[in-house]
Amino acid sequence: MKASHTLAIGMLLLASATAHGEVYRHVDAQGNVTFSDEPMQGGETIQVKPVTTITLPKPEAVSQTDQLLEDVERQGAAYESLTLAHPENDQAFHSGNGDVTFEVRSTPELRRGHRYEVTLDGQPVGQSSSGSITVNNIDRGTHSAGVHIVDENGIQVKSGQPVSFTIHRPSRLN
Repeated sequence: MKASHTLAIGMLLLASATAHGEVYRHVDAQGNVTFSDEPMQGGETIQVKPVTTITLPKPEAVSQTDQLLEDVERQGAAYESLTLAHPENDQAFHSGNGDVTFEVRSTPELRRGHRYEVTLDGQPVGQSSSGSITVNNIDRGTHSAGVHIVDENGIQVKSGQPVSFTIHRPSRLN
């Protein structure tokens, strides 16, 4: 019995070590790029962006579909407007580190338990009740940002018009 516990603990330690492993990048003489989870001579450690997570609605909230739809319509109707004040639609700007602060406005202000949610290229990137959400290290190029109001269960009750913006970032090449 003791041996099986030791084996189980060893397997858990091995699994956790690989789950938090580093990623290495190597460029050979011909310019071929190789990525690996094992160190390579002449390779460099690279930072991998964290995985985006979202809060899903609670199962009991989803099981009552008719009531849920009615609640969402009622809560959404309580807001006259929802907009992204910054960045503006079709705005282009320089952001050396790729950080962008999104400014969200609604009329009236948020109700208790509600939060603003910003999406970037269709993926949720942040929530806040203050109206200011900073997203770090956005890649250069043109992006689409959306804004929503979500309730305490993580359900979107109101959506605003999306905006398109372009980030210019310096590169090593220019």
